[in-house]
Amino acid sequence: MKIVIFGGGGFIGSAIADRLLLDKHELRIFERPRVAPYRVFAVEEKVEWITGDLMSTHDVSQAIEGMDVVLHLVSSTLPKGSNDDPIFDVQTNLIGTLQILNAMVDKKVGKIVFISSGGTVYGPPEYTPLDELHPTNPLVSYGVTKLAIEKYLLLYQHLHNIKVNILRVTNPYGERQRVETAQGAVGVFLSKALANIPVEIWGDGSVVRDYIYVSDVAEAFARTVKYNGSVSVLNISSGIGVSLNALLDTMEKVIGRKIERNYQASRPFDVPVSVLDNNLALRELEWTPKIELCEGIRKTAIWMGWKE
Repeated sequence: MKIVIFGGGGFIGSAIADRLLLDKHELRIFERPRVAPYRVFAVEEKVEWITGDLMSTHDVSQAIEGMDVVLHLVSSTLPKGSNDDPIFDVQTNLIGTLQILNAMVDKKVGKIVFISSGGTVYGPPEYTPLDELHPTNPLVSYGVTKLAIEKYLLLYQHLHNIKVNILRVTNPYGERQRVETAQGAVGVFLSKALANIPVEIWGDGSVVRDYIYVSDVAEAFARTVKYNGSVSVLNISSGIGVSLNALLDTMEKVIGRKIERNYQASRPFDVPVSVLDNNLALRELEWTPKIELCEGIRKTAIWMGWKE
């Protein structure tokens, strides 16, 4: 298939692109201007790297021309800062998505896979693990916007018969994650631990999250590209809850040293527990996460330069 990946050069996007190339798909990767390819592609790998502006009708239309499937992985904001400027969040993410959808209608492209946020769209849990039917009451603009995008995707599916798959991914981690943006506890904590810098924890470390290795996320996307079932929304998660304290304990076991911890005041938007039920994805995609936390941390540490 011919697949365009919006955001295909980033942490998750590059892992998905590499996985799709194993299936011999032809890729067009759309990135921001001045973003260079994340690696050199082999001659037999069919990759077209283009840059442009998601807010440009011309750029988006050109990117979608002649494609079979669209993967939408772009986000211009992070959860922790999105409440500071919700207008920017909506303008860049929601409007950009509508550009993609309108171009798909115009170019008659029939399938889109969108990465949503398993960590923020649900909000405070009424029960755990959270399945796809759990109420959605996000506490951050990032989650509100992701949810609004989901609703527009489903609207276009209804109006224009575009096949929509929404993957609500929990907390992904692994190689190529940008730790300088302070997104992702595993990447941030591990990079500081390896540099012997104290780790800051918001709250008492009891906050529980669900972490998934990036190659497992990529496998879910590869299977979703070929998925023809009727389910639109799927949780992609490990299904295993880990507290921040337990996460640091596991890192200490992997790297063989103590990690200094500085506990700070808790943040109002951090829900106490967020663990997602992944049984629907297991059934519909015949997918299951393979990389356990300890092994994932070890692989990430090696990518960061740690020597066993």
